[in-house]
Amino acid sequence: MYFEQECIARFIAECRAVLDPLGIEYEMVFCDDGSSDRTTAIIREHALSDLRIRLIELSYNHGKQAAVSAAIAHASGELLLYMDPDLQDPPEEIPRFLAAIGNDYDLVFGVRSEKKDRLLNRVFSRLFWATLEKFTGLEIPRGLAVMRIFNRRFADQFLRYAEQNRFIEGIFMHIGMRRGVIEIAQRARFAGVSKFNFRRKMALAFDAILDFSELPLTLAVKLGAWISALALAAVLTVVALKLALVDFQAGWPSLLSLLLLGFGVQLFFLGVAALYVGRIYREVKGRPLFSIRALVNLSPPDPPRGG
Repeated sequence: MYFEQECIARFIAECRAVLDPLGIEYEMVFCDDGSSDRTTAIIREHALSDLRIRLIELSYNHGKQAAVSAAIAHASGELLLYMDPDLQDPPEEIPRFLAAIGNDYDLVFGVRSEKKDRLLNRVFSRLFWATLEKFTGLEIPRGLAVMRIFNRRFADQFLRYAEQNRFIEGIFMHIGMRRGVIEIAQRARFAGVSKFNFRRKMALAFDAILDFSELPLTLAVKLGAWISALALAAVLTVVALKLALVDFQAGWPSLLSLLLLGFGVQLFFLGVAALYVGRIYREVKGRPLFSIRALVNLSPPDPPRGG
């Protein structure tokens, strides 16, 4: 959660209305990613009268990938259903997810029948997923919703992925196991606006490309080979023209432009390599993925189970 004070009470009420009649044991684990509005205060009020409502307060805004990881680490159920509190993925779909994962699946993704959002957000979302599919090779279902369900075995495998640079969709696909999808009817957002804007989406796409692909380095090698080949061809052409006694003068502007182009390409791909080195540096430091300020109705998680 991140600044969701308008949605959270309604979300809790709707989830209770769906889950209570099912007669199952459940908990609701919320992870606040550094909100400074009344999001956590509202949840604390509900948690006083219902111990099934649990809260993780991160000490500052870590980003969605770390916040989701913190929630999965603290959830204790044999089945975990992950969803955002903005009510775009409707709680009334929960029984369908429970039924679907009972068909011998480890993970069931929700896929939107139609994205209920503004046109610009829909365009950004399509561009985001198209970029990921093109440059990472991950077979992520089209129209993927946040809402999904997975079992304890899958969750324990997820928690073994300790990298700092996290792209959760990529980790989910990398874990493998038996996956299924169900189509859900998404609502319009209940209140407020999405905090996951185009800039954040494309930053996440860039992270995913660096984390799950060596494509930028491959492109650097290929482009370097092409430029070297063109440079060699240019040198041979100049030699041939001189041997043919052709009188010509190469202009300084053209020469300077070629030099600047070469330097620019070198610096660009040196920067790409530096990004990979920087990510390696972050991983080597081994810092905790998230920092928790407070827990409500929760204890620190146990280590992942074997399997």
